[in-house]
Amino acid sequence: MGNKIRVALVDDHSAVRAGFRLLLESSGEVEVVAEMDDGEAINQQIGTLQADLIVMDLSMRGMGGLEAIKRVRLKNDRIKILVFTMHDNVAFVDQALEAGANGYITKSNAANVLVEAIKQVITQGSWIEPKLKEQMTLNKDLGVGSVLSNLSRREFQIFGRLAQGLSAQAIADELSLSVKTVANYQTQIKDKLGVHTTADLVKLALANGVIQM
Repeated sequence: MGNKIRVALVDDHSAVRAGFRLLLESSGEVEVVAEMDDGEAINQQIGTLQADLIVMDLSMRGMGGLEAIKRVRLKNDRIKILVFTMHDNVAFVDQALEAGANGYITKSNAANVLVEAIKQVITQGSWIEPKLKEQMTLNKDLGVGSVLSNLSRREFQIFGRLAQGLSAQAIADELSLSVKTVANYQTQIKDKLGVHTTADLVKLALANGVIQM
C-alpha cells in the first residue's frame, strides 16, 4: 500500500489514544491525523476531517459511540468506521453495524490485529473480529440471537446506562432527552426484554456482557 492510511482516533482515555497512536504509527502503514475524546467532537469535525478511517470506542461520555456513528454516517457515507471497544458481545456488533460501522474489534485483541483490521476495512470494506464473526454466523445458522437485538439503537443506549445505575435524570442530561422520554423508553425496554425490575435488567446486562462486575 503506497500511501499511509489516515486514521482518526476517538476514545475518551488519553492514555489509550497515546498507546494505540504509537502502535499504529510504528507500523509504517498508518498515520494518525486526529484524536478526539468523545462522540460530539467527531460529529462536529467530520465535515473537515481529512481521514480515511475512524477508529472509535463505543463507551464514551455524552453522546457515545453508537449515536456518533449514526451522526457521522448522516454527514459522510464514504469514510470508514472501525469500532474499537471492550465489549465482546455480538449484540454490540449488531448495533454498531446497524448504526453504520464497517468493522469491529475488541481492545483485548487490538494490539495483535488492529493494523490488519484497518487495512482490511480500507481494502475489503469490512472486518469483524473472527471469534465474534463466528458467533454471529452460528447464531444466524441456528436462527437465534441475543434478546438485546430486539432493542432499537436508542433503547440499547438507555438500557446500558440503566444497567450501570444511572438515574433517569442523569440519562436525560447525558443524552439531551427529557426525563419523561427516558421513563417511556425504560418502560419499553422492560417490556421488550420481558423484565419487570431494575435488578432483573442488571442481571440481563451482566449475562450479555453489557456491564461487568
